[in-house]
Amino acid sequence: MLTSEHVDLVTFTGGVSIGKYIAAKAVYKRQVLELGGNDPIIVLEDADLEEAAGLAARGSYANSGQRCTAVKRMLVQEGVAERFVELLVEKTREVKYGDPFDAAMDMGTVIDEPSARRFEAVVDEAVAAGARLLVGNIRRGALYSPTVLDRVTPDMNVVRHETFGPVSPVIRFKTVEEAIRIANGTPYGLSSSLCTNRLDLITRFIQELNVGSVNVREVPATGWKSRPSAGSRTRGSATRKASSRP
Repeated sequence: MLTSEHVDLVTFTGGVSIGKYIAAKAVYKRQVLELGGNDPIIVLEDADLEEAAGLAARGSYANSGQRCTAVKRMLVQEGVAERFVELLVEKTREVKYGDPFDAAMDMGTVIDEPSARRFEAVVDEAVAAGARLLVGNIRRGALYSPTVLDRVTPDMNVVRHETFGPVSPVIRFKTVEEAIRIANGTPYGLSSSLCTNRLDLITRFIQELNVGSVNVREVPATGWKSRPSAGSRTRGSATRKASSRP
């Protein structure tokens, strides 16, 4: 199909390695590639922390974190990090997880047991490197609990690569410059969330983040479904845009 003269357009949703293979083989054809993401939520010191923690939890745990646009990194300014983490832990403990066929559950299993084992292993690795496990990291087969890690550093694999599960790693930062550097510090450039009320900083993050969308006081993929998908770098192919809550 990739090389057939009868195919004009190739679309693919999946992992980066397969996406790169398709891009290399399907030459001279139009391509739409929806690949990985490592989306950050960035919480600045003026943010409404109750709102920010709620957005972070929803963005991380919806669909068991198995979305390319899930929140996979939580960048929080140091002055408000303690309170944000307290609220995030509270909201994480409120998530009911279990049998995906039980309508009373908020979250079910992940795709398979090997994936759940991988989440467990990458969290264990982060804890061994100095991160603090505050809640979660409990696995039963393919069921993996909502998990919060604090004191994560940008070099840890739990945030360097796409976890694709219900893990909430918190990275603390001091300055806006540091937040932008950390956010742009992975090969992924799908989307992002920003919690602040300052228009000057919103404008700056839109200009300087290497992502397809900057969602202000909202999490990725909760806006208008008719808008085009966006991203950069190993995310795939797209355009830049910004969206915000009304």
